[in-house]
Amino acid sequence: MSEQGSDKTSQLRDDQYKRELRNEMQANRSTRMQEEREPEPSGEDQPDADQVPNAIRTGGAPPGMTPEDVAVRYDLARFLGTGAYPADREQLLGTLRGNHAPDALLEFAAQLPVGRTYRNTQEVAEALGLGVEEHRT
Repeated sequence: MSEQGSDKTSQLRDDQYKRELRNEMQANRSTRMQEEREPEPSGEDQPDADQVPNAIRTGGAPPGMTPEDVAVRYDLARFLGTGAYPADREQLLGTLRGNHAPDALLEFAAQLPVGRTYRNTQEVAEALGLGVEEHRT
């Protein structure tokens, strides 16, 4: 029995499209019928896109934060959500457990000081000793 969804093509047709696209990409030739639709190479004063490190392409970490700080703060925000605040340490840990946060994140968040109410992920990150964004003045 096949699953019905909102897409307009079947899974077999999707697989056929994928094969055709893969074959075109591996052909080592133009994939466009019209020359003006072809992607242009980088200009003289621009770095080649495939030579730019991934951190630069994705924006990297803001001043005052390491990439690890960004990753942990992202995970905190993702597993806590905006509805968790204001909350104290135990409420935040309960929310993390309820949202099936990874054990490493739970152990890290367990280091939060007791007896304080947190209004947002930024305050949680600061309390855990993560770097925070330096705002320009």
